[in-house]
Amino acid sequence: MAIVALVSAKGSPGVTTTALACTLSWHHRVVLAECDPSGGSVLAGYLGGALPGPRGIGELAVGELRDGNLEEAFWSQLVDLDAPRRERLLLPGVVDPAQAGSVVPLWQRFADFFTGLAKGRPAYDVLVDCGRLQVVGPPWPLLRAADLVLVVTAARLPHLSSTQATIRAIERDFAEHRVPADTLRLLLIGGEHGRGEVGKALRLPVIAQLPDDPRTAEVLSHGGTVRASRPLMRAASALEVPVRAVLDRRRARLGWPAAIEGVPGAL
Repeated sequence: MAIVALVSAKGSPGVTTTALACTLSWHHRVVLAECDPSGGSVLAGYLGGALPGPRGIGELAVGELRDGNLEEAFWSQLVDLDAPRRERLLLPGVVDPAQAGSVVPLWQRFADFFTGLAKGRPAYDVLVDCGRLQVVGPPWPLLRAADLVLVVTAARLPHLSSTQATIRAIERDFAEHRVPADTLRLLLIGGEHGRGEVGKALRLPVIAQLPDDPRTAEVLSHGGTVRASRPLMRAASALEVPVRAVLDRRRARLGWPAAIEGVPGAL
């Protein structure tokens, strides 16, 4: 399986909504990790704050700094979004701003742990919601560890302008840390400008263009019944195909082992 990180530019919408839609619609085991230093939103939004007690990456970070027990504590901090199957799991993000200071120094530790999840038995896709890049303590180690990084942006001029600067910043960092250039792709939201036009203007391939579906976005943001027949959910499910195609091409070019379900390193 693989680590797929989603990130956006300042003011660019759609990362958490897209990551949650993919988590609920993809056909393999998925862990959605909310790693936005500004805080997570799925617990209070989609899940309506219904879970008792603190849970998530902030609690993991505090425990890791105190006891070094990440491997042991990880599974107890997850929320099963499709209970009791444990195939669509959520690691909630920071809720208390005071926890952000504990999480930021551990980005590399989490990156290494997520790599193990993607190669484990059973293996999971790890969808990492990195939020906006222009924040204090951005999760650079998670972006560098990802098999694929999707820069999420609305296909509108104001968003595309800020996204261009974000893409160049990621490219500079990846070049410095020798991350393969083809790790990066654009993911568009809405249809004001087309894939070809945007890809050419921003000099980055567009992996897909999701529809503007306010009704489903509202449910994913604030709770309610998710309908698989809605345009956003159908498109999020279909996104799995080009994602796996990109990963398979990289795997073949780099001579990685063939993808076999349940085998370490498998997609």
